[in-house]
Amino acid sequence: MGASDATPDQQRRAFVVLDGGGVTQSEDARGASGRRAEFTPVVSFDRQELRTLLDLYGAKVAAGEWRDYALDFTPTRAVFSIFRRASEAPLYRIEKSPENARRQGAYAVIAAGGLVLRRGRELARVIAVLDRKLKLVRAE
Repeated sequence: MGASDATPDQQRRAFVVLDGGGVTQSEDARGASGRRAEFTPVVSFDRQELRTLLDLYGAKVAAGEWRDYALDFTPTRAVFSIFRRASEAPLYRIEKSPENARRQGAYAVIAAGGLVLRRGRELARVIAVLDRKLKLVRAE
């Protein structure tokens, strides 16, 4: 079946292409005018970054602290939002902004009120702020 044999619905189907750098490109096969649409680059997390994020998330779910997450991809940043309950605002947002990579680091952990808890170039070190162990403090 050639491209001309496809129905209009099949021609408008969206395709997503992932490359190794964590950038997603989406393209509508045929736009409303029948012309080929342009690629729109979107920042995303790569496989290793997702593994690191989901390992932390799984440990916190097992501990009963977190219950839900969301992934958002835009042309400027990728966001992993963490929720205590799905109906609330996110407790934390872990953002990947490649445009900040040279200055402050591509990764940031942001609390619910907008406070930046940590920025850096390595994801594992940045999210370590969320995985701190409690210490026993002796009152004297």
